[in-house]
Amino acid sequence: MLLEVITPDQLLFKGSVTHVQLPGLDGSFGILNNHAPLISALSKGTVKVDQVVAENANIDEEEAGSLNESHKNDETFSFEINGGVIEVKENKIMLLAE
Repeated sequence: MLLEVITPDQLLFKGSVTHVQLPGLDGSFGILNNHAPLISALSKGTVKVDQVVAENANIDEEEAGSLNESHKNDETFSFEINGGVIEVKENKIMLLAE
C-alpha cells in the first residue's frame, strides 16, 4: 500500500507500508492491504506505521518526506498528530494531519 502523510506545511512521509494504526474519533483502528474504501476523521493521538524498508529505500529524496529520512531503516515507527482526516482507496492511504 502507498501511504502519504501531509500537513498544511509539508509532506511528512510517502512510501510503501503493510499496516497503519490510527487514532479514530471512537477509538484506534488499523488499515491493511486491500482495505475497503474509507474516509474518516481522526483525533489527537499516535499513528503507528509498519513500512516496507526495502521498497522505501529507493524513493527519490524530493518525493520523500521528513519522516522518510528520520525512519528510513525502521520497519516500524510512530508519530503524534493533533487530528486530521484519512482517505483509503485502491491501496492508497492519504492522511491529512494537523
